[in-house]
Amino acid sequence: MADPMTQSSQISSSQGLKDGHSATAKDSKFSVSELVHWRDPKKSGVVFGTSLLLLLSLAAFSVISIISYLLLALLCVTITFRIYKSVIQAVQKSNEGHPFKTLMEKDVSVPPEIFRRHVDTFLTYINCALKQMCRLFLVEDLVDSLKLAVVMWLLTYVGAVFNGITILILADILMFSVPPLYEKNKTQIDHYIDIARTQINTTVAKLQEKLPGAVKRSKTE
Repeated sequence: MADPMTQSSQISSSQGLKDGHSATAKDSKFSVSELVHWRDPKKSGVVFGTSLLLLLSLAAFSVISIISYLLLALLCVTITFRIYKSVIQAVQKSNEGHPFKTLMEKDVSVPPEIFRRHVDTFLTYINCALKQMCRLFLVEDLVDSLKLAVVMWLLTYVGAVFNGITILILADILMFSVPPLYEKNKTQIDHYIDIARTQINTTVAKLQEKLPGAVKRSKTE
């Protein structure tokens, strides 16, 4: 039989991990919400500008070219600064050492706990996505599978007009522009959303009445 103290310590450690996971998720959601709602305009502007510039660069150049240019620019800056400091030290006859010594002494390794935590979170999302794919593609619910078919059919037309990078650029612009607009016009937007939701629910209900298995679905719900 296990020691009660050992069991309690295991329970407390597992509870601490769960609390840590939930706290991390809350912090990440809160930080993303702050960015898209422009709580800090400087930080949101930097993130929006950087992401948009990166996506525009991907639209104009290949990924390999962008990574190569970025790393080359970084190397040019560090090599130039290193040569400059070496010349200054030689002229002044000082012995300050390597200019990046403090940075090189910092620990840049990823702690195993953080890595495992992110891997566990990533696996959770993957498992949920796999379950949803099995449920939809194996037609567990006929209505939901038909909804997915309609969405995929509409995406074929979207893909014929836009490529993936263009869609990502539009999504990035919308992500940083829609939330502030929604906050300013929340009442009017909610009113129209309720009207649209009512129309969609009415249409779906009518379709369910005509589809086979609709009665069975209503009983299980």
